[in-house]
Amino acid sequence: MDIVIPIYDDFTALDAIGPYEVLSRVGGRVRFVAPSAGPVRTDNGMLSVNAEAALSDVASADVLVVPGGVGTRPLTEDPMWLDWLRAIDATTTWTTSVCTGSLLLGAAGLLEGLRATSHWLELETLRQYGAEPTGERVVEQGKVITAAGVSAGIDMALTLAARMIGEDGAKAIQLGIEYDPQPPFDAGSVEKADPKLVELIRAAVGAREAASRERSAPAAAAGTGAA
Repeated sequence: MDIVIPIYDDFTALDAIGPYEVLSRVGGRVRFVAPSAGPVRTDNGMLSVNAEAALSDVASADVLVVPGGVGTRPLTEDPMWLDWLRAIDATTTWTTSVCTGSLLLGAAGLLEGLRATSHWLELETLRQYGAEPTGERVVEQGKVITAAGVSAGIDMALTLAARMIGEDGAKAIQLGIEYDPQPPFDAGSVEKADPKLVELIRAAVGAREAASRERSAPAAAAGTGAA
């Protein structure tokens, strides 16, 4: 079993690490891959995850898990990434995403006509890729499974584990990682949260996206030969 998690600058750590923790217990090989092997920074700017292989070295996978993060935005228009996602999807048994990772699947044309979910801030963006957005936490459509924002990746991975090794095996993994959510607050969805919190998050994500664009600008300029 070959499970591939592609990462990129300014991805959200838990989007990738949550599914990794679950799927690494299913069996087989779980790999982080990126445009180049080596450390890849997360969107908080304080953590890096090591990619063991370059995208160009990965031609197939049994399972594809695409994490989200503010770094997805430029990649939705990056032919290299979209071509790679399409090529890998053609080989997978399961193609999955967490949070705004679904925008990358959509931009690659992999969600056309399907119900799909994403972070609540970007649900409507899915429509431009021909998907039907839904606020469900995990959405299964054939071999494609999409998860809502960040922490929903754990739910998605447990759902996938049940499909791969059976419900009892998935339950054993859930117990092993002691995944028994009992949050201290009931503010984990836009429907439940105070409107002031919703606007706070909108502003915070906007600021993080702006910072991501600033970090990416020097590399883009270097790639085009601009001063």
